[in-house]
Amino acid sequence: MQAIQSTFDDLGTPLAEVTFVVVDLESTGGSPADCGITEIGAVRVRGGEVLGEFQTLVNPAEPIPAFISVLTGITDAMVADAPRIESALPAFLEFARDSVLVAHNAGFDITFLKAAAARTGAAWPGFDVLDTLQLARHLVTRDEAPNHKLSSLARIFCARTTPDHRALHDARATVDVLHGLLERVGNLGVQTLEELGSYSSRVTPTQRRKAFLAEGLPHAPGVYLFKDRDGQVLYVGTSRDIRSRVRTYFTAAEQRSRMADMVRLAHVVHPVVCQTPLEAQVREVRLIDEHSPRFNRRSKNARRAVWVRLTHERFPRLSVVRTPPTDGSASIGPFRSRAVAQQAIDAVHEILPLRQCTKRLSGPSSACALLDIGRCGGPCVGQQDVEAYAAVVAECEAIFRGDARPGAERLQARLVELARQERFEDAATVRDRFVQLIRAAARAQRLAPLTAAPELVAARRHHEGGWELVCVRHGRLAGTAVSPRGADPMVHVATLRATAEVVAPEEGRLPALAEETELVLRWLEQPDVRIVDLEGVWSCPVGGAGRIRQELEPAIAAAAEVRGFDRDQVLAPTARGSALRRAG
Repeated sequence: MQAIQSTFDDLGTPLAEVTFVVVDLESTGGSPADCGITEIGAVRVRGGEVLGEFQTLVNPAEPIPAFISVLTGITDAMVADAPRIESALPAFLEFARDSVLVAHNAGFDITFLKAAAARTGAAWPGFDVLDTLQLARHLVTRDEAPNHKLSSLARIFCARTTPDHRALHDARATVDVLHGLLERVGNLGVQTLEELGSYSSRVTPTQRRKAFLAEGLPHAPGVYLFKDRDGQVLYVGTSRDIRSRVRTYFTAAEQRSRMADMVRLAHVVHPVVCQTPLEAQVREVRLIDEHSPRFNRRSKNARRAVWVRLTHERFPRLSVVRTPPTDGSASIGPFRSRAVAQQAIDAVHEILPLRQCTKRLSGPSSACALLDIGRCGGPCVGQQDVEAYAAVVAECEAIFRGDARPGAERLQARLVELARQERFEDAATVRDRFVQLIRAAARAQRLAPLTAAPELVAARRHHEGGWELVCVRHGRLAGTAVSPRGADPMVHVATLRATAEVVAPEEGRLPALAEETELVLRWLEQPDVRIVDLEGVWSCPVGGAGRIRQELEPAIAAAAEVRGFDRDQVLAPTARGSALRRAG
């Protein structure tokens, strides 16, 4: 798909084309709940030119306090014949129509106007609002002015009108302050209303200068790759709208410090348009695994995942392995680290007397301390034969891929015993280890049927009509397609199956990364997904680890979560970071 920029509007609204209405109010006090407006002044400007002015006194229907009259010069006699707010507000709203409202300390003025609209039943248009005070805090240093009051800024920017607490005069002074501030942000690369809305001093000049990298990118779902001058991939991300997402890296919306370093090195952004969000997510995982970008944190250690399996010998034991078993042996995983895998192993040893020695047993040997404390049956010294030990192994296999309820009952008995001994910290440790075991077993039981299935085709309604179609082979996304609204989806299903990737399992190697299979599985488990065709069996045991996990998770809701292969979370930007906001 070729990205086409049809108009310059795609880049945002140039500031020279934005109509601003700079407004200032005078009131009888500081709270709109019990104070009224006494004057409204506003100036309508665009491209540096004044288009019109609006000024009216307002009868607040209450006495004006003496100190307010001294401050503003507005007296009760002046407003006696002035219109009430029921008439003044609609006139102002008509004057400000189709504009961006601007005010100094906008929270005060906008709060009064919205409160007046609510009292009079007038519809509030939901203007975008620009606060020159917030913008000045980013642009005017303490060396230039002791504070950011309107009077101080008016002197700095040589305002033609001196603010004197009369609404129109203050609005005129704010116009000159606005133009001075816009000139400063323009020198920093802020050229559009959208860029101004996300402006913050946290955004470096380098980030603003690199905003052109988003030009020409498609408004489509897919993956984007930031590359340096040598073509090295720095970062891989995914979005439902590539262009909109990439543009946020050059604004205050991006607050991760490492991303500023990434943008500084970036030379080009390469888009990969995908037909469906699932395809984009899977491509992201694969590209991160392929390139190991230095600025990505998630998924880079996918190849370092480990599994826990039962060894193949007369007296099996648990072992941590780096390659997923494909020979049908009982195993669980993947684990993100050996430390987490060891917790699962320790959980098994808490409830089952599996041997823990690592040597291969070929004959009588010396016993270890575990035999004396009843934590091992002693196959090493001949106290437990192969058949008796096999019964213990069968219980372990049941936890891994069958009925986990007996194991959970053993755990409950163990916890009761520790609690009776008032060993509460030990009980918590045992519980948390068992949770890691059950989580891994539940993941393995969910992934195993999908990995074993030669082919699964599923569909989900597309938001624009038609169907999203997915073909999965041995847990790997082999292909996706979208059937248009009104078309026969089975024709597209046939085409998808014929053109999908051929996936053949290899000995000792899964066809897909565990994270990819997990993404596919989550998509398939959505309630609106329909299975079109399945070659193989897709099921989970009724009493499996998934059921036990649902029972255990509430018990550790307050404990630290082990994230495993879950996605990282993106902090949302704080409201304080932007001078422009929506006044809805």
